[in-house]
Formats: sequence, C-alpha cells, structure tokens
Amino acid sequence: MMDLSTLNEANIISFKIFIDPSGNLMSEYSKLPQEEVDGIFFKEDVVTIKKILRELEPKLENLHKFIEDELNALS
Repeated sequence: MMDLSTLNEANIISFKIFIDPSGNLMSEYSKLPQEEVDGIFFKEDVVTIKKILRELEPKLENLHKFIEDELNALS
C-alpha cells in the first residue's frame, strides 16, 4: 500500500476541458482503475472510493465522448 500520509491529494476520477498550447480545445477524462483501489487506499475508505467510481464512471465517460464528438464535428 502507498504511504498516503505523505500525499496532499489523490486523483480518483477527473474530467476537464482545456485549451492546449497549440490553441486546440481538448477534453480529458482520467480515473483510477477500480482493481487498484484496494492496494492504494485504507480499508475503511475502499467502499466509498469504489462507490464514487461506479457512480461517476458512466456519466463522465458519456460526457467525455459527447464533447469529443462535438469538437470533432466542428473540425
């Protein structure tokens, strides 16, 4: 298990829209694989972390795909 006491934060799941250095509008989606949760977080946090991932994964994946499709249609 990682030493979480030395970390300021841990990204579980994230989504962002940004402009890259070339001026391109981008969509980014990233998540911690559920199978890695047990080896990283304290036992008492695992259920909550997995619940967050289960609930948000499909929503953010769909949003990411929608935005990418829209951006590609504009190109």
